[in-house]
Amino acid sequence: GTCLHTPPAFDSTRGLFRYEFPVDRIIQALKYGHQLAFAPWMGQGLLAATESLSIDMILAMPLHPTRLRERGFNQAMELARPIAQARGIALHPQALQRVLATAAQAGLQLKLRHSNLRGAFACDHDLRGRRILLVDDVMTSGATAREAARVLRLHGAQEIHIAVVARALKP
Repeated sequence: GTCLHTPPAFDSTRGLFRYEFPVDRIIQALKYGHQLAFAPWMGQGLLAATESLSIDMILAMPLHPTRLRERGFNQAMELARPIAQARGIALHPQALQRVLATAAQAGLQLKLRHSNLRGAFACDHDLRGRRILLVDDVMTSGATAREAARVLRLHGAQEIHIAVVARALKP
């Protein structure tokens, strides 16, 4: 209903799982436990879920440089690598940047999630006519994907498809 009332800037979302046990624990192990061995398996699942999409550019949801230094890696980048490699499409790690170090979305109320991200992303690429696959680990409210896609559209992206390992769904 929300997407019909206020359409997002992206065209579609592909998710492998609901964000619930045991998938939530596996994603947390990847993200916070540095269990990078899970990334290729998840990436292969995302590859299968997105192989019917006609895309010419792959992006990973960026982390702010401070968070990237703290974590040591970007889990979305690790998920996007197998897709890019298998499809022979370049992964563009700098096309979309996280320029604001925002509060973690996980602890915020729904209404604050959207305002928390306003101005968080920047793009310095000409994306006119590009069909983009934007990869992330989890979609909860969709606020991050909406804001990132909004910025990509401003830079000319023709299509934007989101691929996530898990999606939080209302009961």
